[in-house]
Amino acid sequence: MDRRKAKEVRIGRVVIGGDKPIAIQSMTNTRTEDVDATAAQITALENAGCEIVRATVPTPEAARALSEIKKRIRIPLVADIHFDYRLAIAAMENGADKVRINPGNIGSRDRIRAVVDCARERNIPLRVGVNSGSLEKEFLERDGGVTAVGLVDSALRQAAYIEELGYDNLVISIKSSRVPLSIEAHRLIAGRCDYPLHVGITEAGTVYRGTIKSAVGIGTILAEGIGDTIRVSLTGDPCEEVRAARRILTGLELRKEGIELVSCPTCGRTKIDLISLAGEAEKLIEQYSLPIKVAVMGCAVNGPGEAREADLGIAGGDGVGLLFRKGEIIRKLPEDQLLAALKEELDHWIR
Repeated sequence: MDRRKAKEVRIGRVVIGGDKPIAIQSMTNTRTEDVDATAAQITALENAGCEIVRATVPTPEAARALSEIKKRIRIPLVADIHFDYRLAIAAMENGADKVRINPGNIGSRDRIRAVVDCARERNIPLRVGVNSGSLEKEFLERDGGVTAVGLVDSALRQAAYIEELGYDNLVISIKSSRVPLSIEAHRLIAGRCDYPLHVGITEAGTVYRGTIKSAVGIGTILAEGIGDTIRVSLTGDPCEEVRAARRILTGLELRKEGIELVSCPTCGRTKIDLISLAGEAEKLIEQYSLPIKVAVMGCAVNGPGEAREADLGIAGGDGVGLLFRKGEIIRKLPEDQLLAALKEELDHWIR
């Protein structure tokens, strides 16, 4: 797919925009002041595949904690700021690689200028964010409520404030919990600026519901070539956000890393506990970073043929299972040995 050409922005060691890969983000839910807990969660997020992480900075103690947290992690750290411009400055002084602000709730232009001056001095990008819940009253009154045009106009006006101060090292995010509104807003803003766009469906919901909602919304936006970094916002373990983001990107074939799993939905021909087998296979493949496709099929008769595009696969039958490569059967074995055989093949693949 053709991607919108955004200007490149460096966030620590990660560059977004241009033709760079779409970066996966998440956010900690620990108290940032608790250095041990926050650093441990970020390490878990790194291991899950997170490439940029955000932490809230609601207090001066949280801002000071960033310095020690940075020493313990490898991925860029973004400070999430609301209301107090002094916390944005303190976060940058303590090593934040990017700062997320909403100029609309930071205060006067003098306060915004102080934040911009600090960012310019350190060449730290600012993420200008607006969402449905923070849209200014004037846009609500103008449009009769939250609209895609209102979100875009608000975000671009906020970016313009910073541009007038002579700084354009910016990332823009416009978010809503409404999928159609989010899609429309991203279509509009894509043609009105060249800043990198941070894409997400805010307050998407629980792991199950939120993943589906995010896949529809983020997936549609990315499929149109829009977006440079994404966060799947879920009520749950932040690592689930990263896993969902990876699946969205691999489903769109925007990422090739990691194993892609395909499995059949079961039917009356299924003679094996395919649901459990597919679940165990899914856990197994998380241990490998191979850029291949693995199939788990429930019918030994049609399985290999239906999954011919898979590099490797297993299929269950009535007391017997099959191991196959590219649709060609290579072994017949008891059903209870299918998972072990799959692991053996994966281990062989990486040697």
